[in-house]
Amino acid sequence: MWIYEKKLQYPVRVSKCDPMMAKFLIEQYGGADGELAAALRYLNQRYTIPDKVIGVLNDIGTEEFAHLEMIATMVYKLTKDATVEQLKEAGLGAHYANHDKALFYENAGGVPFTATYIQAKGDPLADLYEDIAAEEKARATYQWLIDMTDDVDLQDSLKFLREREIIHAIRFREAVEIIKDDRDKKKIF
Repeated sequence: MWIYEKKLQYPVRVSKCDPMMAKFLIEQYGGADGELAAALRYLNQRYTIPDKVIGVLNDIGTEEFAHLEMIATMVYKLTKDATVEQLKEAGLGAHYANHDKALFYENAGGVPFTATYIQAKGDPLADLYEDIAAEEKARATYQWLIDMTDDVDLQDSLKFLREREIIHAIRFREAVEIIKDDRDKKKIF
């Protein structure tokens, strides 16, 4: 199905320890509009999508796991040298008490990941419109994260992820048009 190259999809660099930024980035790790929710949503929906567009869901769902790996790397790099005091000041005291510096699927507010984030209606158009909305919400979140840091290295990786969300939304829009065109074709002659 795919080959795992033991490198990130795009390089992740950070120029300083920044636990507060790590706290915000966790939103894209385990939040409702984050990479895990997207990957699981698309890979689940592919079973009820027409064959003509199944590859889009498979490809993008798999890529979202690569994005999850990038976010995990960012959070790790932003917190690896942080003291317990810095983590507490950043609002990560409860996280530290429960998980040390280990990653945990939760949003920026500390709410654990839930399967209710994963939408699947079974109607191809409804699901694809949901996917477009999910990509646009993720794009917006990445922009806000870019705005929240002055670390140009981190901004570079976040800009890459934001641009991939835009491409994914475009691909889902194309899939919608393929399904609409197929639906509107005369089936009986």
